[in-house]
Amino acid sequence: MALPKVLQDLSLPVIASPMFIASGPALVAAQCKAGIVGSFPALNARPAEQLDVWLTDLQAELADYQAAHPEQKVGPIAVNQIVHQSNDRLLHDVEVCVKHQVPITISSLRAPPKEMLDAIHSYGGIVLHDVISIRHAQKALEAGVDGLILVASGAGGHAGTLSPFALVGEVRKFYDGPIALSGAIATGDAVLAAQAMGADFAYIGSRWLATKESNTTEAYREAILESSAADVIYSNLFTGVHGNYLRKSILNAGLDPEDLPEADKTKMNFGSSSAKAWRDIWGAGQGVGLMHDVPTVAEMVERLKREYAAARDRLRL
Repeated sequence: MALPKVLQDLSLPVIASPMFIASGPALVAAQCKAGIVGSFPALNARPAEQLDVWLTDLQAELADYQAAHPEQKVGPIAVNQIVHQSNDRLLHDVEVCVKHQVPITISSLRAPPKEMLDAIHSYGGIVLHDVISIRHAQKALEAGVDGLILVASGAGGHAGTLSPFALVGEVRKFYDGPIALSGAIATGDAVLAAQAMGADFAYIGSRWLATKESNTTEAYREAILESSAADVIYSNLFTGVHGNYLRKSILNAGLDPEDLPEADKTKMNFGSSSAKAWRDIWGAGQGVGLMHDVPTVAEMVERLKREYAAARDRLRL
């Protein structure tokens, strides 16, 4: 199956994943200017009225940049929507994104309803849905999404437990459409490896945390640079959904990383008025041990390109 047009002309086959707090307008603009897909969670724009402001400003900035640099590849914007009954902003946020004709929507937690898909498809937008299992992938495809994001073991945030080899391989048995793969991807070599396994794109999150444009604290950046895969803790305590978090931030919160209680999944709350009790719990994937500096996004994308090309040369592809 041919890739959607919006994903056909990137500088590198990379989609930047939307990250809680860290993904703001500065990071997204830099990612798009570097020629990859830039994304942010709709819920990062607070209060809700800010979402319209963010999209208006981002679209204007990118249009001006493209006009000034016609030879450059400028990546599309993607907005993440949490499809969960506790998200009381979902209808509002989708309406704002439809107004701006956001080209890519990334849906999470539950497959998007038909009304949401129809609204996005009405102007030619596409929906990519993130999944951690074969069952979730099948349900999303039945709902009518346009592509899948496979969140494998080792990914930052709400990660799964399946090996990327198993997850991509099993999905490819029944689906030939667009696939992005997530899970400790921090180098150009890993981008090529994702494609070699059968994915079309690498879905990269944690590497952008340690860039100059990310909306993160210096303490968060330093913790990224100091950590290794062994410092990433898998728990559902903080959101009700299992995810990967930095040991240091858990210790800073006065908790024992080796003895975290289980959360009640039925009490997940993504509402606009929900308390941010875990704001200082830092999500990160197992690729943190490969991160040792804080470049700009442009510098990081150029590095990924060099590594990607060198990996292809080594394999004589």
